[in-house]
Amino acid sequence: MNNRRTDRRADRTEGSQDGQSEQIDQSSLGSPGPQDEPSSQATRDPQDEPSSQATQGPQDEPSSQTTRGRQPLPDRQSPQDPQSLKSPPDRSAGNKSGSRGGWGALVLFAALLLLWELGVRVSGVSTLVLPAPSVVAAALGKGLGSGYFIPHIAQTVLEIVLGLLLGGALGLLIGVGMGEWSWLRRLLSPYVIASQAVPKLALAPLFMIWFGFGTTPKVVITALIAFFPLLESTVTAIQYVDPLKQELFRVLGASRWQTLLRLKLPAGLPGMLAGVRVAVVLAVVGAVVGEFIGGSKGLGALLIASQGMMDTPLMFAVLLLLTVLGMGLYQLVLIIERIKLRPYKKEKDR
Repeated sequence: MNNRRTDRRADRTEGSQDGQSEQIDQSSLGSPGPQDEPSSQATRDPQDEPSSQATQGPQDEPSSQTTRGRQPLPDRQSPQDPQSLKSPPDRSAGNKSGSRGGWGALVLFAALLLLWELGVRVSGVSTLVLPAPSVVAAALGKGLGSGYFIPHIAQTVLEIVLGLLLGGALGLLIGVGMGEWSWLRRLLSPYVIASQAVPKLALAPLFMIWFGFGTTPKVVITALIAFFPLLESTVTAIQYVDPLKQELFRVLGASRWQTLLRLKLPAGLPGMLAGVRVAVVLAVVGAVVGEFIGGSKGLGALLIASQGMMDTPLMFAVLLLLTVLGMGLYQLVLIIERIKLRPYKKEKDR
């Protein structure tokens, strides 16, 4: 009995030893335990990965960005742009060119007078046919010195000014109305065109019958001639105002009269003044035409009188006075135009 118990105990001890040996073998042949993994992670993660991130991470991106930033970016107005190379307008150059043109006109006028004088003296043309400039100058100086021309010049200037004021006022008012209201333009256009189609010289005798032989018929003829250019320029200026600006006034709630007074009339001022320049020159023609028909005073009447007396030098002197008068009035309108249009020129330069 005792021998059997001792054998069983020996068998149990051998079995336990075999189990422990099997566990040891499995532990040695199995996957790495938790102690091995941290060591591998420690060798890879905390030291190696930051170094790799340092070589590829955001530390290298700023350097690439700085190198890219050093390259010039395309600019709309780079120094190579032709628009940026444009220099501001040289006003002194314009003044120099204008002065050169003025001196050139004077030189040309002197050359023409010299050729005229030499041609008359060499050809021996009669003074009755073509007087020399020296003879015309002598007649002009004699008439101005004696005061013979003064009342005639004053009468013609009076007729021109009154006719220009009357015709200009009518042309401006009717032109604004025709430009603003289309129905009025369709109503009055045939009559306006008909009034200009009829020769004014043919209407002059009627005006003499209606208004007498004083200053009134000459003023009416002058106004009728000066009326049309200002009317047409006003209608065109009112019609062709910038539509975007008109839309802006409409959006802002401006009335029709406010739009007309504050937008259309100021915007159309350059065109209206251009019509005034034309009207001034035509007003001289209207006054002379009126004096041709029935007048005892004025440069036109003096011209007819010199023709009847066959005084050709006096005729040339009167023509010279009319020319100077027309050019002087034209230059006066140009001066007014430059003063009034300074804001427009400043805006255009900007």
